[in-house]
Amino acid sequence: MYAVLFRQSHDEEWETCVPVAEFDWKQTVEPVMKLYTETTDGSTIETKESALVWHYQYADPDFGSCQAKELLDHLESVLANDPVSVKSGQHIVEVKPQVDNSILEALEAIFPNGSALLITGSMCGVSKGLVAERLLKTMRDKGMLPDFVLCVGDDRSDEDMFEVITTAAAGPVLSPVAEVFACTVGQKPSKAKYYLEDTMEIVRMLQGLATASEQAARTAPISR
Repeated sequence: MYAVLFRQSHDEEWETCVPVAEFDWKQTVEPVMKLYTETTDGSTIETKESALVWHYQYADPDFGSCQAKELLDHLESVLANDPVSVKSGQHIVEVKPQVDNSILEALEAIFPNGSALLITGSMCGVSKGLVAERLLKTMRDKGMLPDFVLCVGDDRSDEDMFEVITTAAAGPVLSPVAEVFACTVGQKPSKAKYYLEDTMEIVRMLQGLATASEQAARTAPISR
């Protein structure tokens, strides 16, 4: 699945944005949620860019909980073969694109307290460079200046992204002390300054970053 993963702070969940073609599951989920909304007074459907959420906080507590359990079971059954996650929360049932847990674990280990952005694949003709530029500007507008940027890519569509982050290093969208690394997979002509031999080396690098982050967190002085 091609996607953008983005989190603005440690307190927020990872958000994902995927191509329209990956949203076929919505055609299955929406009619089901509408049926439960019609039969459950006080419930509503929230439509997000990459998720559908059924809310029942204003429904009868017992009936709402019963309906939520039934809806959850129904959706898990009909979406068993779709690349989506179906979960329940505080008075909600949510369906959104599924993200490989190993990716989230790696990001969580490397960025335990801050924000992060991951762009994978080519997104319906949308330039990865444009996406990276807009998100960096969004973070700046929110007063969040990244101090570490790592981009790794293996094809020509990544060159725009490499150019954006390299240019950003000298601009106002990154912290003055930001470390910026653009890496290709395999040695080749590129706007990236660095390269990694293969995907296994990427995994080793991420593991190394995770280890270094954990060690830094353990040795950091406790603020009072």
